[in-house]
Amino acid sequence: MPLPPLREDLRLLESAPSSDGEPAWVIQDTVVNRFYRIGWLEFECLLRWEQTPERICQDIQARTPLRPDVEQVLEFRQFLDQHQLLRPSPDAAARLAKRSEGNAWLNWRWWLHHYLFFRVPLLRPQRHLQRLAGHLDWLFRPATAVLVVTLGVIGVLLVLQQWDAFTTAVVESFSASGLVSFALALIVAKTLHELGHALVATRLGLRVGHMGIAFVVLWPMLYTDTGESWKLRSSRQRLAIASAGILTELGLAGLATLGWALSDPGPLRNALLYLATTSWVLSLALNASPFMRFDGYFILSDLLDFPNLHERSSALARVTLRRALLGLDEPWPESFPTGKRRTLVAFAMVTWVYRLVLFLGIAVAVYLLFFKLLGILLFVVEISWFILMPIWRELKHWWANRSAIPTSRRRAWLGLLAVVLLLLAVPWRSQVHALGVARAEHQLRVFAPYPARLVAIHPAGRVEAGSTLVTLDEPDIASRLSSSEANVRSYEARLGGLIADPSGAEQALATRQRLGVQFEEVKAARSEIARLKLQAPFAGQWLDLDPDWRPGQWVHSREPIGMLVDPGSWQVDAYVDQDDVQRLIQGGAVRFYPEGQPTPIAGKVVTIGSTRVSQLEHPMLASRFGGPLTTSNQGKELVPTPPLFHVLVQLEQAPPSLRETRGHLQIEGNRRSLLGQGLTHVAAVLLRESGF
Repeated sequence: MPLPPLREDLRLLESAPSSDGEPAWVIQDTVVNRFYRIGWLEFECLLRWEQTPERICQDIQARTPLRPDVEQVLEFRQFLDQHQLLRPSPDAAARLAKRSEGNAWLNWRWWLHHYLFFRVPLLRPQRHLQRLAGHLDWLFRPATAVLVVTLGVIGVLLVLQQWDAFTTAVVESFSASGLVSFALALIVAKTLHELGHALVATRLGLRVGHMGIAFVVLWPMLYTDTGESWKLRSSRQRLAIASAGILTELGLAGLATLGWALSDPGPLRNALLYLATTSWVLSLALNASPFMRFDGYFILSDLLDFPNLHERSSALARVTLRRALLGLDEPWPESFPTGKRRTLVAFAMVTWVYRLVLFLGIAVAVYLLFFKLLGILLFVVEISWFILMPIWRELKHWWANRSAIPTSRRRAWLGLLAVVLLLLAVPWRSQVHALGVARAEHQLRVFAPYPARLVAIHPAGRVEAGSTLVTLDEPDIASRLSSSEANVRSYEARLGGLIADPSGAEQALATRQRLGVQFEEVKAARSEIARLKLQAPFAGQWLDLDPDWRPGQWVHSREPIGMLVDPGSWQVDAYVDQDDVQRLIQGGAVRFYPEGQPTPIAGKVVTIGSTRVSQLEHPMLASRFGGPLTTSNQGKELVPTPPLFHVLVQLEQAPPSLRETRGHLQIEGNRRSLLGQGLTHVAAVLLRESGF
């Protein structure tokens, strides 16, 4: 049967030769303004189209050095049919007409596909671009580029000299009004970015079809239709169009940086700060990345003169995996030297990892930004569409070609799968890891009962129970004691006189009451003075004394004077994750590794907390003070953000430093398989997130 005719509105344009010197052409679909690059064989097929595939192959073999087969011609026909470049038959035209009837946006499939990416054209700017390009001809001269680069470098150097002020201004700009200003700066920068693409394309004689907003996972982004760049025969001209946006943003960033460094504090300086930061960050971190289809990807493709870099490198990487993992003898999609093929495969794998991390982040962001039901739905769509579906398609290919896998390779993979399942299913994992602080079981941090003057302090070292550690003095209390004792003697003498007087019975009663009050004041004063003599309640080491303490200095009640530690018995306050606390048993063996010490200290579990810890007792564990446990930043309390449980461990010996020591613990618990633990964790997450 002869091949179906082509559409009459297609255009065939000559393109630049490929990197290996083969001539190339471009098919332009004028309806949707898309371009398809073809090689020499496809061009020869188009010259003989509407004949039978066998006749086309015979004619090409007779008139050219090419030696095609019928399969190649049929594959090219399938490519044209897939992209709707063939004239539709009456049945196909009826199907297309039926598909176009009604409101497609009412179908859930339409929303499923278009929520991920869709465009909204806003204007057709060709006439305005031609007029604007004529007025801005001076921007594209070499002298302008040199001037902008020089001014940008000067701006960066000036900012480096006042880097502290710049970083402080950036930090202070993170507020509600600052975020709005950043959004406005982003709109300005991206508008100029897209205008750069459009102006360069216009200067090269191309038509910019339209400009508008593209929504990527509901995130708005400006775009410019520069599809006609494939009309250009020079890859350097396409490179100029692709890099125009980033160069525009970098030039804007450099000039805004210079303006910020030279301007005085005020609204203008703040606006320049927003322009500089958004342009630098988005140009270098987002647009310059070649792993997504942003400007960096097209720049790299044009630099290498390698169209469809992602698709072609991914095809090579898939065949490489099938050959290496399964032993399939699949042909390479394209023939490249070994070094170039390995480079393309490495690029594809880095791209896969980059996209995996990016899509997981987008899925989590989508889940958090919307209300829970919609967030869960969009999260599932995101994970399924971008991550699970490519993996599923590859696994389907592996399964379809399972008969071609060598027997030895199949047995090796089955054995490896069995070992992995065994490791996951067998409950061999028994250790529970935790963080904690070793401290003496009996320890006392000594404080003054109230502000007082230092009289004497025991030197650091070993002390016995009942030894005086600190002697303090409070002149006001001593003065009050002397006054009260004098009042007691006065009232006693007066009372003696009233007893001898028969008419003084009523005065004697009042005097006895006042004497009782004075006795109580004397007793209270002596009690307070006794508190100023601080004694050791148990024998131990007297530590952590300030070497600057001198008799006569005043001591505040909130300032520790020293610490008394009983070195004979030590415990660890450990904090265990809520998923592991149920595996612990009282009396379980423990190994405590103090920080900086390779030798562990043995111990055992004494008590296991039954409720979640509301506050950390040891600041050295909190992230606020450089510790390993994350705590909330609200208030002064050290509240751990992950749910933790307190476990008390008794050590068999003291740490070498005889001081509070932070460390890592390995606690023996009930055995659990990794598979069971993972399923339990997933079930807990699903249960937690199922509440609405």
